[in-house]
Amino acid sequence: MDERTRRIGENEALYRSINEKIEDLNQSFGALAETMTVVCECGELSCTAQIALDLPTYERVRADETQFVILPGHEIPDVEEVVERGDGFNVVRKLPGEPAQVARELSDL
Repeated sequence: MDERTRRIGENEALYRSINEKIEDLNQSFGALAETMTVVCECGELSCTAQIALDLPTYERVRADETQFVILPGHEIPDVEEVVERGDGFNVVRKLPGEPAQVARELSDL
């Protein structure tokens, strides 16, 4: 497997894991707001940008393990495609083949 593709996937899985913990905290405290702030799930490890997102959108994106929420302009065209544009965020889906395979392998981290 291509090392760059694996690294990008690992970075994205890390951010996804952080966002899952944020969502769990919201549910644990019973303070489910209509929106939550998530960390940009792009493949750049140094990115710490935050995105305000409504919970139904977050859960819909999360239902597909090959999709990630990122800031516009953070997409990496050779491993993913923008499938949705929202207010201050994009949803990307990993391309078939290695990128999608890495996302699926790392989805449970």
